[in-house]
Amino acid sequence: MGDLVIQRILLGVNGSIAAYKAAQLVRLLTGQGLEVRVLMSRGAQAFVTPLTFQALSGQPVASELLDAGQESAMGHIELARWADLILIAPASANSLARLAVGLADDLLGAVCLASRAPLWLAPAMNSAMWQHPASQANLALLQQRGAHLLEPERGELACGEQGDGRMMEPAQILQRLLAAQPDQSKPDPLRPTPLKGQRALVTAGPTQEPLDPVRYLGNRSSGKMGYALAEALRDAGAEVCLISGPVALPGPAGVERILVEQALQMHRAVLDRVQAGGVDLFIACAAVADYRPVRVATEKIKKGSASLHLELQPNPDILAEVAALPAGLRPFCVGFAAETQDLEQQAEAKRQAKRVDLLAANRVGPGLGFGQEDNQLLLLWADGRLELPLLPKRQLAQRLVEQLVKLSAASCQPPAKNSSWPLKAGS
Repeated sequence: MGDLVIQRILLGVNGSIAAYKAAQLVRLLTGQGLEVRVLMSRGAQAFVTPLTFQALSGQPVASELLDAGQESAMGHIELARWADLILIAPASANSLARLAVGLADDLLGAVCLASRAPLWLAPAMNSAMWQHPASQANLALLQQRGAHLLEPERGELACGEQGDGRMMEPAQILQRLLAAQPDQSKPDPLRPTPLKGQRALVTAGPTQEPLDPVRYLGNRSSGKMGYALAEALRDAGAEVCLISGPVALPGPAGVERILVEQALQMHRAVLDRVQAGGVDLFIACAAVADYRPVRVATEKIKKGSASLHLELQPNPDILAEVAALPAGLRPFCVGFAAETQDLEQQAEAKRQAKRVDLLAANRVGPGLGFGQEDNQLLLLWADGRLELPLLPKRQLAQRLVEQLVKLSAASCQPPAKNSSWPLKAGS
């Protein structure tokens, strides 16, 4: 694919029992912040409904070449030009044959002929069909023309036999696509960088407040939103430092990461950075524990019949302290609020009490908020509000950063004076 950055994927789904895997593939792709449109053959609709893909992708599903509404605007040409990459998964033996001879009597064939986007194929068929000389010749011809093969796997087939022909698993397809992407941590001269020259400090993940050497008080934060924000800020040109609680996520490329466990450690790491100067944007996305035990047992607390009583003391409010700093040290401040009820009222009260410039609020509960791939946000600022719909967290982060850029520019806040970050505390 060269240096092409893939953002828009057109997924062709053919008639195969493996079509159900394409639904999982859509979720994985959108979870990476990619835009996905699905194009289904008639055969595919016998296995999975278009509504399934529409719900997962957030985009209408295309299926008919002779659709009067779509083709009035040359819909197949529009799709061909829209796609950065065309992925056919599953690709049936019939679809390989049709693509090899250049048939354009259905929508997928017409789009593939009209597009100059890279074509990736994930075949799925019975092993006898896969091994047939005609299928192999068709595949070889497509590869000569530049198509990329996602090799089928060996295993149990729909017919109950063991053999080659199983479609590659969606997670493996995603890994192959991501591996073919250029390094996003390197500067892209064509990418807009509205935050170039700005320094952003982001907190993410939970904190863990120890009770004894084994147990701790914690919460369900996965850190996914904070990490997505760090990447979005990096992509917008900012120099980013991420202060993270304990999470099962790799450090984003091109982002300095400082690892902490407890609220007091995060508090110290943030204040050290901000008070040294040089922080323009502070995004407090971490789910910091409000309280910590007054006393931490030096030995494991043994189970007994008596009730266990914990005495707790409040942790410092990191966001409120940063927002209260004097001009020249105070960065543009963004806070997060996770609420179970009265979302807007609770969030607005928190925004005013902490005097933050922008507050992002979301509901939490079963299937909402912590640990989920998708989320929705209500953004509140002094004279406005914006509702962001249910989206993958990477896309939400991009939308939030776009709004942050507008508000921070409008605030005309002078940049922080100090031009050098403190020494790195770890990564």
